[in-house]
Amino acid sequence: MKSLSLILLLLTNIACSETKSVYLCDSEGGKKYHFEKTCRGLSNCQHKIIETTLDKAKSQGKTRCGWEK
Repeated sequence: MKSLSLILLLLTNIACSETKSVYLCDSEGGKKYHFEKTCRGLSNCQHKIIETTLDKAKSQGKTRCGWEK
C-alpha cells in the first residue's frame, strides 16, 4: 500500500510540474523564469511580463531565477 501511495505522489508531482505556471520577461534577452510575478528578478523588466508553463519556459532554454528559493 505504501508503494502505491508513493507512486501516486510521484505522478502527481510530475503532472504538476508540467502545468506549473511561471513568469517571464517578454524580451529578447530574457533568460530566466520566475515562480512569482512579484519576484525581485523581474523588477527590471522593461517589457511585458508573461505567464507560461514551466515546461514551455525550459523548452525555450530559460533557467530558474537566482533570487528564487
